[in-house]
Amino acid sequence: MGSKCCKSGPDLDALERERQRKLLLAKLRHKKRVKAAGQIQAWWRGILVRRTLLVAALRAWMIQSWWRTVLQKRINKRRQALLRFYVVQEQAAVKLQSWVRMWQCRQCYCQICNALCVFQVPDSSLAFQTDDFLEVRYGVTSKQPEFHIEILSV
Repeated sequence: MGSKCCKSGPDLDALERERQRKLLLAKLRHKKRVKAAGQIQAWWRGILVRRTLLVAALRAWMIQSWWRTVLQKRINKRRQALLRFYVVQEQAAVKLQSWVRMWQCRQCYCQICNALCVFQVPDSSLAFQTDDFLEVRYGVTSKQPEFHIEILSV
């Protein structure tokens, strides 16, 4: 008769469904593991890339620092050369000004000496009294000597 209430053997449909469910759970677990492994691999690749970029950035920074030092040394060397050139020019100008002033003073001195030689009397001649007869005043300015001679009495 075919009564369904008494089962003589295991239910094949239930076993098949249970097996399908376990297979589906295993696939889901596998997908989760693959996804987690992919995330771990992406994280590790990111670490490696950042580490490589950090090393490259540090090397670039070192090269830039070295180059700035080289440029600063060049600038300082050029500045020192210009300063030396300026000092040499300044010293030459000062020396030249000194020589010109010395030459001007010598010219004034020679003019005064030549002018005074005219008024000097030889030892054998008659001596004049300077208070009553001849008064000589002279002053030296920076450019030309000036002589003022006044004859007071004859």
